[in-house]
Amino acid sequence: MLSVALAGKPNAGKSTFYKAATLADVDVGNYPFTTIDPNRGVSYARTRCPCLDREERCGNCEDGVRYVGVELLDVAGLVPGAHEGRGLGNQFLDALTNADVILAVVDASGGTNEEGEPVEVGTYDPVEEADFVEEELEQWLAGIIEKNWESVVRKSRSPDFDIDEALSEMLTGFGATEYDVAASLRALEYPEDPQQWTDEHREALASDVRERTKPIVLVANKADAAPPENLERLRETDKPVVAATADGELALRKAAEAGVVDYLPGDDDFDIVGDVSDAQATGLEKIREVSEANGGTGVQEALNTAVYDVLDMVTAYPVQNETKWTDGTGEMLPDAFLLERGSTPKDLAYAVHSDIGEGYLHAVDARSARRIGEDYELEEGDVIKIVSTAN
Repeated sequence: MLSVALAGKPNAGKSTFYKAATLADVDVGNYPFTTIDPNRGVSYARTRCPCLDREERCGNCEDGVRYVGVELLDVAGLVPGAHEGRGLGNQFLDALTNADVILAVVDASGGTNEEGEPVEVGTYDPVEEADFVEEELEQWLAGIIEKNWESVVRKSRSPDFDIDEALSEMLTGFGATEYDVAASLRALEYPEDPQQWTDEHREALASDVRERTKPIVLVANKADAAPPENLERLRETDKPVVAATADGELALRKAAEAGVVDYLPGDDDFDIVGDVSDAQATGLEKIREVSEANGGTGVQEALNTAVYDVLDMVTAYPVQNETKWTDGTGEMLPDAFLLERGSTPKDLAYAVHSDIGEGYLHAVDARSARRIGEDYELEEGDVIKIVSTAN
């Protein structure tokens, strides 16, 4: 399962975002370090279900809207100097090592300072936070590389020394693969002798590896209270930016759960279908205004941006019956898998089960009922029958 991490300073709204996206029971408060231990839950990427191309719905979607599970991680708030151990910095950064992508939650209203302490709305510049998570992560990683550099120097004295291998071994714990390290080294200029590397070389490596392994999406939270110019300036940064109101999303999900509104996460509007008080109606209309201005509350959009745009994943659906699109029990489109773009049917087979991958024979495109080659690249919404000796 993909892992999406929420990062940012205290009181930016990470825990509210997490609760809205998972409906989990977590502490939400206006004080530093509301979250002490990392919260792990399941949220969802939203996509179009292939059953819309057939006469009947599959039963595993919401009228054609399919939600595919991803892990969502909410960790302690980050303060300046976290890479040096300030606040809960080391705990925060350690918790991010297995994340595939980071949602950096920013208080777009400017109502909290760099430490996460409440100030008058609009008095703190949220653009100051745009590179905050990135810089702390990179400085932390650079520190790890520096601390372990002597071991690389010692290995370099061996005649069969391979710098790619040595750095891969060091950076595996950060989620970097051999391919990531090799790609970073190809992109950088550095001395052949590790003993000649400077702090600048190590920092450049840390920056490139972070960018490849921990891409960042900026979530401009509290958009309902943000001065318009704050959102405009955040959108001018060099990162993907999604305006959001985590409070609004949480209110909508709870209202939907109570049967008060008709709403699916990711919808850009909702209908009030139950009895509400005047105060509730006013609050819902405020959420509607923000949603209309931003195309939704932004919570689902942030998740989708991370999964489908930044990580460039596709959703594939394995079936056993290519005619009915069902599994062995007759359930239609029971499973959905997120795979990197460029993945093949054999990759999907391994995602289903290692035994099915090892016994892979061939695959069939269920839409066309035609066999497809092992080098076929899966596309969003593909329905695939896998033929394996393990079936």
